[in-house]
Amino acid sequence: MTQDVLLYFIAGLGGVFVILVLAYYLISKKMQTKETKYVRSLVEGTRNSTLSMEVFYQKFYITCTKYPVLRRYALKLRRRLEIINLEDEYLTRKQVAKILFKALLIVIPLTFFTIYMTHENYLVMSSILLFEYFFLETLLEGMVDGIDNKLLKEQLDFFAEIRHAYHEFNMVEEAIYDVAQDDEKEVSRQAEKIYEVLISDDPETELEKYYDIAPNSFLKEFAGVSYLTKEFGDRKDKDGASLYLKNLNNITQEMQIEILKRDKLDYVFQSLSMIAALPILFLDTVKNWAIGQFSFTRQFYNGTGGFMMQIALIGLTFLSFALTRKLKDNGSVNVAKNMENPWQAKLYKKKLPKKIVDYFIPKKGTKEYRKNIQLLKDSASKLKMEWLYINRITYAIVAFIVSFVILFSAHKMAINFQFTEPTSDYNLLGTMSESQEKKAIETTEKDNVFLRKYQYDYNVTKEKLAKEVAESDEYGGSGEEELNTITDRIWEKLQIVQSEYIRWFEVLIALIIMIIGYQVPIWLLMFQKVMRQMDMENEVMQFQTIILMLMKIERVNVEMILEWLERYSNIFREPISKCVNNYESGPWEALEELKNDISFKQLIRIVESLQAAVEQIPIREAFDELDTERAYHQEKRKESNERTISKKSMIGKVIGFAPMVSLFVGYLIVPLCVIGMTSMTSAFDSMSSMM
Repeated sequence: MTQDVLLYFIAGLGGVFVILVLAYYLISKKMQTKETKYVRSLVEGTRNSTLSMEVFYQKFYITCTKYPVLRRYALKLRRRLEIINLEDEYLTRKQVAKILFKALLIVIPLTFFTIYMTHENYLVMSSILLFEYFFLETLLEGMVDGIDNKLLKEQLDFFAEIRHAYHEFNMVEEAIYDVAQDDEKEVSRQAEKIYEVLISDDPETELEKYYDIAPNSFLKEFAGVSYLTKEFGDRKDKDGASLYLKNLNNITQEMQIEILKRDKLDYVFQSLSMIAALPILFLDTVKNWAIGQFSFTRQFYNGTGGFMMQIALIGLTFLSFALTRKLKDNGSVNVAKNMENPWQAKLYKKKLPKKIVDYFIPKKGTKEYRKNIQLLKDSASKLKMEWLYINRITYAIVAFIVSFVILFSAHKMAINFQFTEPTSDYNLLGTMSESQEKKAIETTEKDNVFLRKYQYDYNVTKEKLAKEVAESDEYGGSGEEELNTITDRIWEKLQIVQSEYIRWFEVLIALIIMIIGYQVPIWLLMFQKVMRQMDMENEVMQFQTIILMLMKIERVNVEMILEWLERYSNIFREPISKCVNNYESGPWEALEELKNDISFKQLIRIVESLQAAVEQIPIREAFDELDTERAYHQEKRKESNERTISKKSMIGKVIGFAPMVSLFVGYLIVPLCVIGMTSMTSAFDSMSSMM
């Protein structure tokens, strides 16, 4: 019975196989028809390869958003690129993924190689990994700046094409639409958006929305001038030229000045950031060279002093790198972090942290409160007072904890040095041979027997130690004079080991570092304020260009000029916004209050001209000197940019080269000189006593 079932089963399989072969033959014949081949060619023409980089970048972006560290960088890049790409989600994700993928291709192999090569020396490994972090930050910033600079340079060609199209169509919106058809350029996307704004049912409202997402002020100016020309019409200047094209030429000249400024800043700072970070790569190299050439420096570099110097150099490097990057700020797209609900706001909502922070915040109306508020305004910081003090308290706590960890590590390193350092009388005149070093290590191991035994016995006396040494297996057969020398050496080591603990003055040092940490956020705001003051003259000159474009357009009034100045202001945004808000209650009074809120003479002169235009004379006459002195103001602005770049270059070189100078002077030359002189003095004293 079983055999019959098996035969039936085999016959059934054979029948199924025959049916499958027959079906395959019939389907193959059908697939060879003309219609089927045509359909298949259409499908293959629209099908993406499984290895398509477009698809890969989209998937890689999604992957990056799933992991905390990668998500941080992805969101950071996205905040800058989504403004340039103007709501193009696909392109934004592609560019973010492309930049991250290129950066990770470089950083990840370097990281694994670093860990493999330096896993036995955690300080060196930490230093190199910190350098790689600096390198990653510089690389990502450079890639995004490259995209933004490319857009700015494309705008030059875009405006040139607009001029030709405007001559042809004599209509602003049609000229923009015609030029926007070039899909290969990034600026075409901006042109399409501006065209949509101009032909919308409510262009004024849509224009305000575009101002919030425009990647740079020049596109804002172009959109605004195009809207005014479309609404009020174009008119001829006194020399017969189109006012719209003349304003377009003014914007182009502003862009050319800005491009030159960015190129010069990039040239000056192209390597300063990496120069500032470079010294941490050579900490171990300098240390090994000094020990190899001058044996008397071994105790310093392997002890507490050398460790403290390394920590100080790493801290200086980190600070120099951060300040150099702030100095380089070339005006490219740099969107602030989302300040609606940061971690400071979340922490401040909790009862206990809120109570602690409120204790530190000065009371409203006090001198310190007004001073801090003014500093936040002058530095253009988005922080609130509560968030500033949360940062200050956090910096203080972290500084105190890190100080204690460093002090504890230094003491542990000093103890470890006594247990591991070869014991020998090497000096300035030479280094140990291989046999001498082997003998010195054996001596250290013998001494360690007594160090381990009495390390925590603080009541032990030198006489007890001498007796223990004389009766020991390690030194029992030595002579009396040799035993005294051995006892003195072990006793000296024991005193060092037992004295390595946190002392009161070290706690005081940690408290001082904590106070410094508490002041760091304030110092950073002051530094940012100084950087902003360098650009005051440049911003006022941009105001002059805006007024020059607006003053010849009919129906433009003082309030509209103030609104435009507010839109393009950065340093003076706060007082100008206040003036705009108070304008309806009294134009003259609002402008007078603006004069009192500012101290920059060139801006005060503009405000006085606006006051004259409120009641006395037309706007065109109030700013007539801007038109006649246009060439002078342009040259002055170029000279102002040169001065600003020169100042930033000088400060940047001082900050950027500070870690390198500290490495060679503070970590190499000074220790060599001080320890060398000390060793030489000891050697001469020994020779004098022998004579």
